[in-house]
Amino acid sequence: MGKFVITKTANGSFHFNLKAGNGETILTSEAYNSKAACENGMESVRKNAPEDANYDRKESSIGKPYFNLKAANHQVIGTSEIYSSTAARDKGIESVKNNAAEATIDDQTV
Repeated sequence: MGKFVITKTANGSFHFNLKAGNGETILTSEAYNSKAACENGMESVRKNAPEDANYDRKESSIGKPYFNLKAANHQVIGTSEIYSSTAARDKGIESVKNNAAEATIDDQTV
């Protein structure tokens, strides 16, 4: 089972990583000004992850594939790592789809 890990940066902002059951990070959020906004971001991932149309498949500046998960308003709510192949990226998308809905929360800010 996956989990969301919430952390706080040195400058006081919050972000989360969605980790697969094996502990590998499969999605990383932007920085949020508040913990509540970070929690809303996680709920947006849960809501938007099942829909394939919400994944923007991209290519990095070095020609490697990655993806962004977007909300209904087209704002990016999470970004993947850089993958070695499009097949690996597509497995990453499937992992987000499979892990987001039931992911537990590991709040490391308390």
